[in-house]
Amino acid sequence: MKIFFHKESVSFPLDSSVIGNWVENAVFSLGYSLNNLSFIFCKDEYLKKINLQYLEQDYYTDVITFNYSTKEEVAGDVFISIDRVKENADSFKVSFNEELFRVIIHGVLHLCGFNDKTEKEIKEIRKQEDHFLSLII
Repeated sequence: MKIFFHKESVSFPLDSSVIGNWVENAVFSLGYSLNNLSFIFCKDEYLKKINLQYLEQDYYTDVITFNYSTKEEVAGDVFISIDRVKENADSFKVSFNEELFRVIIHGVLHLCGFNDKTEKEIKEIRKQEDHFLSLII
């Protein structure tokens, strides 16, 4: 498989084959093939350092995506803060897995060209997230 999962000083159950197949199907359904895609699960402080170093933003976030995709192939690194996922799951009153899957697919959608800067873009990316979440939860 061309999807890799790494845990950086975090521990939680992860069914990588189910998530990998789901992500791969999402990518294909959006008209792309899959190159190399890495998910790096980490703590808040780890992701905050990346946010500051590469994006010059000094705050916590749930996901940062580094996009190496081409017009035909999806490739990238998706860093996800498990601390943020847990806190957001509590805030939004959803399960940890539902929030984790939402953040995973959010990163994948960015790699497929979706953005979330304008209200129109946010509405579209949320619609796509909801669609793909319905296929796994």
